[in-house]
Formats: sequence, C-alpha cells, structure tokens
Amino acid sequence: MTLDLITRTVALIAVLSTAVVYGTDVFAAIVLRPALAAVDDRALVAVMGSVHRYGDRRMPVPGIIGTLATATTTALNAAAAHWAQSVAAGIALVLLLAWIALYTRVSAPINLRLTAAADANQSLPNGRVLQAKWDHVIGPRAALQGLALAALCVGLTV
Repeated sequence: MTLDLITRTVALIAVLSTAVVYGTDVFAAIVLRPALAAVDDRALVAVMGSVHRYGDRRMPVPGIIGTLATATTTALNAAAAHWAQSVAAGIALVLLLAWIALYTRVSAPINLRLTAAADANQSLPNGRVLQAKWDHVIGPRAALQGLALAALCVGLTV
C-alpha cells in the first residue's frame, strides 16, 4: 500500500467521522432548537437531559476518530510533501480543535446539569436559560464542523 493510498484512506475516515458530528450539530440547530421552544420547561429538561445522556457517551467516538484522523492526514500529507492537502487538513484540524474548545467550555457543563436533573427526575429553575446558552453555540459549533468537513474534502480533491 502506498503512502498516498494510506493518506487518502485516513482522510476519508476523517471525513466520515467528522460528518457524523456535523450532521448531529446541524440536526440540533435546525430541528431540536425550534422544537424545544414549543415545550414546557420540565419537558425541556427531561428531553435534553436524556439526549445528552446518550450523546455525551456515544458522540466522543466519531469526534475522537475524526480529530485523530485529521491530525494524521495533516502529518502524512506533510511527510509526502503534499503541501496543499496538508494545509487543508491542518485548517480542518484547527477548526475541530476550536469546536472541542467551544464544546468543553460551554456545551458540556450545560449537558451535565441537564442530564443530572433528568436522571433525578427534577426540574431546573434555570433550565430554559441553560438551554438558551446551549442554543447560542450550536450554530457556531455546526459551522466549525461544516468548515472542517469542507476543508477535508478540499484536501481530497486537490
């Protein structure tokens, strides 16, 4: 197997894994956000707490695979002196790292609070405020993932 084939395979893994997270964030932005605006506060906490219980357990797998595959793609392209591809993958990596920072600083703490309340079958007096903060970053999160995905695709086509 040539280095080029290995690099393209790893890049494809990066694209597919990143697409999972991108699709999830887009769904949250265009479907969940407006749907949750129509439910009462107790339902919002119960539903989103349950969503985050599963999402926070399962979504790290494609996220980690996508980020590691993107970093590997960047390095392999640089090793092969494929500078345009390496730069494209490097841009994708920076975007994914920015997404991770936004998620860990804003979304994850909110997810934990909503999940804890849902697990305890309790309402949160500030549940709607927490959800509004979460909603405020879901668009930028989706944009970061989408731009990273686009950069990875550019790297596969040049």
